[in-house]
Amino acid sequence: MKTIATVGGLGNSPVAPGTLGSAVGLVIAWVLSGSMLYQSIGCLAVIVLALWSSGPTARSMNDPDPQSVIIDEVAGMMVAVVALPATWPVYGIGFLLFRLLDILKPPPIKQIQRLPGSWGIVLDDLAAGLAANLILRLLPHSLL
Repeated sequence: MKTIATVGGLGNSPVAPGTLGSAVGLVIAWVLSGSMLYQSIGCLAVIVLALWSSGPTARSMNDPDPQSVIIDEVAGMMVAVVALPATWPVYGIGFLLFRLLDILKPPPIKQIQRLPGSWGIVLDDLAAGLAANLILRLLPHSLL
């Protein structure tokens, strides 16, 4: 379970583990981008794995939201670009938007993070991903 929550131990990176997890999510989304069905199923699968693994792992570490648990960043990043054109500008801007929203946690993302266990760990990242996805949809096509 800890292996899943830390994405094979990548979450133990001493430098920017959340950004590393986001990069993993970006790569998975890109690989699955040839089919909206596969991308959607992959995104849902990662969300389920994140909800299943993050809370118990956090409890075992005696930390409500350990930095090493990065499966939530993988899921959030996938949500940020799901069902959008798989272009470098869309994915690049999506990555930057997701990281910015995940780090700054504007309302209501900050409030969502306060939920207990897996819910707080994962849902704030999903909210940041959803917000990034919506912002991307509102940007002029000339920027993308």
